[in-house]
Amino acid sequence: MLEIGYKASAEQFPAAELLAYARLAEESGFDSVAVSDHFQPFRHTGGHAPAALPWLGALAATTSRVRIGTSVSTPTLRFHPAVLAQAFATIANLAPGRVFVGVGTGESVNEVPATAMEWPGFSERLGRLEEAVALMRQLWTQERVTFDGRWYRTARATVYDRPAQPLPVLVAAAGPRAARFAGRIGDGFITTSGKPAELYSDTLLPAVAEGMAKAGRDPARYERLLEVKVAYAADVETAIADCRYWAPLALPADAKQGVDDPLELERLADAEHVRPESRFIVSADPDEVVERIGGYVELGFHHLVMHGPGSDQAGFIRRFAADVMPRLRARFS
Repeated sequence: MLEIGYKASAEQFPAAELLAYARLAEESGFDSVAVSDHFQPFRHTGGHAPAALPWLGALAATTSRVRIGTSVSTPTLRFHPAVLAQAFATIANLAPGRVFVGVGTGESVNEVPATAMEWPGFSERLGRLEEAVALMRQLWTQERVTFDGRWYRTARATVYDRPAQPLPVLVAAAGPRAARFAGRIGDGFITTSGKPAELYSDTLLPAVAEGMAKAGRDPARYERLLEVKVAYAADVETAIADCRYWAPLALPADAKQGVDDPLELERLADAEHVRPESRFIVSADPDEVVERIGGYVELGFHHLVMHGPGSDQAGFIRRFAADVMPRLRARFS
């Protein structure tokens, strides 16, 4: 089954407004809502960063059908994994059977300002994430957990209001090493659209499959979530303009790696050579949008979370639900 979700962009909107958009997404027929978990946004000017965990609690209590979760949280630096395990267990008790936990190795713009720690290298961040996921899973299934890891410890810890079932953990990855890791330890894999097609077909998905095989995971039960960046508007000029706020996403990885100041990210992103629309499907034609999204479905992504970049989120939600969603479902469901 094709699952179509809405990306609640906490970097762009305040909490109450974002909650209204997420509830509208459920009313409009979206199947899921995934919220970004940022301490700081990519832009200082006009940016927002409501805390994802209490926001998810509010969403859980005011919706009844959509699956909800993070895309993604980092349970390793500004959050201790035991605290995150407790928070997600509470959210799951408010929305039984509807919660997933998206995790990743983090971004310095979120972790360094909140902790004043030196930004760890990738190997350390990956090691921390593996240990954090193992601890969270123990806390969701066991009592009196004494955990003695390299990075984290607990002493007779109990999450008293555990979820009825362990929560699915989806692991974000943008490169082959992290993708193998996601296949090995995750219940699913998260990545984003807008990159060369061969990255998905030749690198990421084969690496995920390799990790699954190593861990003996069933590919049929493994979730593949793609954040689809789509600027769908009444005309192409508006769609292009909508992408401007998200120019930091178009920066090369080496240009933003380790940058932990939203003001600096904003300065880099507003350079004349940066084309923010390059990361988005930009169109006013619903058939074109379906065709371009369809390429990702054919690669094996069946949970598609739509990230509309514009300020008129209500318009995007209604337009996409009316024009694009029925076409997608008719073609792929």
